[in-house]
Amino acid sequence: MAAPQATARCDGGGRHPPGLPRWPRVAASRHRRGSVKRRRTLKRFFLRILVAVVIGLLLAGAWIWVGVGRPYKGYAADEQFVEIPQGAGMYAIGRDLVDAGVVRDMATFRSAVTLSGRGRHLQAGEYRFDRAMSAREVVEKIARGEVYLRPLTFPEGLSIKQMAELYESKGFGPASAFKSAAANRELVGSVDRGARDLEGYLFPDTYNLSRRMTADQLVEKMVAGFDHALTPELRQQGDARGLSVRQLVTLASIVEKETGRPEERPVVAAVYANRLRIGMGLQCDPTVIYALDRVGRYNGNLTRADLLFDSPYNTYRYAGLPPGPIASPGRASLEAAAHPADVPYRYFVSRNDGSHVFATTLEEHNRNVQEYQVRYFRDRHQR
Repeated sequence: MAAPQATARCDGGGRHPPGLPRWPRVAASRHRRGSVKRRRTLKRFFLRILVAVVIGLLLAGAWIWVGVGRPYKGYAADEQFVEIPQGAGMYAIGRDLVDAGVVRDMATFRSAVTLSGRGRHLQAGEYRFDRAMSAREVVEKIARGEVYLRPLTFPEGLSIKQMAELYESKGFGPASAFKSAAANRELVGSVDRGARDLEGYLFPDTYNLSRRMTADQLVEKMVAGFDHALTPELRQQGDARGLSVRQLVTLASIVEKETGRPEERPVVAAVYANRLRIGMGLQCDPTVIYALDRVGRYNGNLTRADLLFDSPYNTYRYAGLPPGPIASPGRASLEAAAHPADVPYRYFVSRNDGSHVFATTLEEHNRNVQEYQVRYFRDRHQR
């Protein structure tokens, strides 16, 4: 009996029978290779997209960086002013800068603010631009608060009239506006109820002014400067000497006008304090000059006839201190009036070099006058 033949298997359990096709395995292999190829193609596609996006972002960033760093000047004038109001938002600030021709456009401004991280630090005020600037520089300037201010210096020893003339000559406004502000009754009353104006109470200093600051605002700052300079200690010292604030400031103004030498101020103050103590006339030339100038009669020369001019400010005719200050004293003169030197002098005369020689008696003073005035001018005339 013949043995049974083995059944052909094609399920991987044995060898593939001869003659049977292998197509299903070939197709599966090709399918797998196609899937791998498609996945690789997709990866390359997405990689290209990613690279393109990165390059695009880099180019955009570079364009923005260059844009905010490129200098720009869109105004024709030599200078441009931009006022940033208190509480203005970033959009309003940018709009004003673009409209003024300081920044190219809003996109550039926003980019500059974002890149700088200074959006919360932009400060109000008036800003001056006078050259081409990048948006980055503009933002930094405003964030630092570099507002436009003009300095105005009032030297020690000026009267209100002279201060007003200086105020006008420097282009800050009419002299009449300054004089009017210095006569503001409410402000005067807060300093000295009996005064007619703020003569002597406007502290001489350098003040930084915005273009929009008014004369009234400036005068208020000057009064605040005076209040700060006349410390409670100086007020108490003056009171201990029997001087009211007005009298103390009046004496200080006389000292200021008589000498510009710091070391002489306490000595000059002592001369007048000694005269006041014994009831002697002050006979101070600057008080006569002030009296004449108030009515427009001073021409730069003081004559013997001028010493007879009838005015309560004329200390040749009226005893004691004049009714008020004749100028604005500086801090050193205020301190000298409150702390005069402990010397017996009652007289002094100029050495014609800015300094003075002091004397206790009239005889000694007359000798000094002969040497430093009569002989000096006689010898000078003979040359």
